[in-house]
Amino acid sequence: MSAEPIMEPVMTQVDPSDLLSAIEEASPTPIRPEYVEGTVIVPPQPDDNHNDGALELSFQFRTAGFRLVGMGNGYRAVGKDGSTLGLLIPDFYVRRRKASELDESYRKANKGWYPADMIALVGEVTSSNHWTDTGPKLRTYAAAGIPVYVLIDRHSKTAHCYTDPILPGDDPTEAYYDTDTKVDLGEALPLPAPYPTLDTAPFVND
Repeated sequence: MSAEPIMEPVMTQVDPSDLLSAIEEASPTPIRPEYVEGTVIVPPQPDDNHNDGALELSFQFRTAGFRLVGMGNGYRAVGKDGSTLGLLIPDFYVRRRKASELDESYRKANKGWYPADMIALVGEVTSSNHWTDTGPKLRTYAAAGIPVYVLIDRHSKTAHCYTDPILPGDDPTEAYYDTDTKVDLGEALPLPAPYPTLDTAPFVND
């Protein structure tokens, strides 16, 4: 996998899930690209601190009693017209529900992507492509109506809890979160009820 993100604009007549499947099959090494704001992104290979920190945050949710926290699944965010806004693999997430038969049928029909409405909270930990998590992914999660977006920005050494997603018109690139609760890494990050306050100390020595 590349050390830097590979990005490729997608022609509008191409189904994004078909294109990502073709890229996965053609790659000599295991990869899973993402699609956001009309662009295919092969994320950089995360380092150990990224993975360890994301897992630590997942454990904090589990310890607080959230059994539907997870990592690794891909989700399809859709627009008001049913078009694909994003095909995304969050670093961690809290689901609203376990996958039902309907969700599994959706995943099969969409080449491995679950519906994003399964997600109640989504989290990302930045890598070298930090601008993706702080820009296109933030806007896409907001446009999809994900209620809470937790962002660990290792580039700026800050942690954010974004809430109150707003899509002011029909353009998903104008979506945003109205509330940004921000702390420095190492400080406690408060989340809205019923979620726990997160300890961001695992990222201090990144």
